[in-house]
Amino acid sequence: MCGIVGYLERGGERVGVGRIILQMLEALGCRGPDSAGVALYSGRPAGELVLRVKLGDDGHPEAHAAQVVEQAGKMGQVLQAERTAEYLRLVMDCQEPPQHLERAIETAGAGVEVVSMGRQLEIIKQVGSPQNLDTTYAISGLVGTHGIGHTRLSTESRIDLSHSQPFWAHGRPDLAVVHNGHITNYHKLRRCYEQCQRRFYTENDSEIIGMYLGERLAEGMSLREAMDASMRDLDGSFSYLVATPDEFGFAKDPFAFKPLLFAQTGRFVAVATEEIALRAAIGGEYEVREAQAGEVRVWQR
Repeated sequence: MCGIVGYLERGGERVGVGRIILQMLEALGCRGPDSAGVALYSGRPAGELVLRVKLGDDGHPEAHAAQVVEQAGKMGQVLQAERTAEYLRLVMDCQEPPQHLERAIETAGAGVEVVSMGRQLEIIKQVGSPQNLDTTYAISGLVGTHGIGHTRLSTESRIDLSHSQPFWAHGRPDLAVVHNGHITNYHKLRRCYEQCQRRFYTENDSEIIGMYLGERLAEGMSLREAMDASMRDLDGSFSYLVATPDEFGFAKDPFAFKPLLFAQTGRFVAVATEEIALRAAIGGEYEVREAQAGEVRVWQR
């Protein structure tokens, strides 16, 4: 019952992608009032590393923020540190492996979690409606080239920031996913990853998608090849969107149980669970079509 959305400006120009994604999510708000989130790509030349860090659940965000900055400073140069609500936003010059930086930061306190890491990507999510997300973080004012978003109705796992979407592929910067549906072989896949010492942060089956795609990319697959492989290896009824700094795409399971529609023109590509989301955010004349069973599509920025 969740809603997923995505938008790509095809010419690579930086536009008000935060506003577009937010308007799409607001149109789907009835599909999932429990939490909302966005993954936005800045479109700037690759530079410093940007991290969004959840500051724990014990009511001491200031203390955790100081500890996070201290731990991050041991791994590289902290250029900027700014706290808003439950997040600390870090800008760093760091050449350490992402997994090492993530582990160091998460030793800062119980419940501290790196929510996103990338030179283009920033994920912002929280419990509540898309409107609440904008009130706290001014999403509608953010610019970039593309992004994906999610509004959630929890059916199996608990409602908190960590279980909200989008998810990033921990250990692989700049890769983010959103998902609607159920991965029915999630527990089997999770046991396999845990045997390889991979850490899971939630009980949400959606988390496995980013981990799976990150593994395939690390093996040398293209994003399209990794998504094609996921259609063979992931069971269930699902639609998901994935984004990297240079690519954006969707996959729909072979049974086509979960709705997904898209529009593409010379200017943009937009994808959403329902057509109302596209029309609410993007004016003009364009054709909207239903993604087909087992369909995978990837577009370049």
